[in-house]
Amino acid sequence: MPKLNQIIAIEKGVKTNAFQTLTTAHQNVQKTALLSGISRTYRPKDEEGEQLPPEATRVQLRAEEVIRSVTVSLTELFDVTATKDWANTKAKATIVVDGTTVASDVPATYLLFLEKQLVDLHTFVQKLPTLDPSDEWEYNASADAYATPPVQTMRTKKIPRNHVLAEATKEHPAQVATYQEDVPQGTWSTVKFSGALPAQRVNELLSRVEKLQHAVKFAREEANSLDVTPQKVGEKVLGYLFGK
Repeated sequence: MPKLNQIIAIEKGVKTNAFQTLTTAHQNVQKTALLSGISRTYRPKDEEGEQLPPEATRVQLRAEEVIRSVTVSLTELFDVTATKDWANTKAKATIVVDGTTVASDVPATYLLFLEKQLVDLHTFVQKLPTLDPSDEWEYNASADAYATPPVQTMRTKKIPRNHVLAEATKEHPAQVATYQEDVPQGTWSTVKFSGALPAQRVNELLSRVEKLQHAVKFAREEANSLDVTPQKVGEKVLGYLFGK
């Protein structure tokens, strides 16, 4: 008795073959020359007349043969697909991560859906923003964000000053140079906030996604290892359709 995963493995090839057979058949029956034949014999009006050989063109394609070919190919496809779909109504498995049951009796079709979704979720988690490691961060409940400790910085203001280079004399005025002096005016207290996540948190989420991915794959393989009962639907469907 075949297993579901074996039926799934051959389904694509059967589907491809059936599509090619149907396409070729459809194209061929449009070629009237292949379906046509002729037989001609010549008889002169008297015995002394010119004798000509007979002419014949054989029928190269018969519609009933095309129908039989299509029927054989589609019967296999209909049966394989029916066997898979009937089995999928019974194929189920439990998702277990680190000994904890995440979901029970999950249908194989849903496991396949979940597996594809987890690929996108893995990419999403991988791209989550992380806190700048050059700063020290703590969660601030009032801001609902991460925050750094306050950093004090001095605010200064440039004040012009005069510097006497030479005192005034009777003959010369004083020589004075002007310069700017940074004079403290106050103190800035700066706190940085961020809505990003600690790298540890992102790594933890990635680990969870990957564990769940593995668990879903294992569950899908378990569900698809179900023994299946071959279904014979194609012969009845196509027999009704093309039967005489």
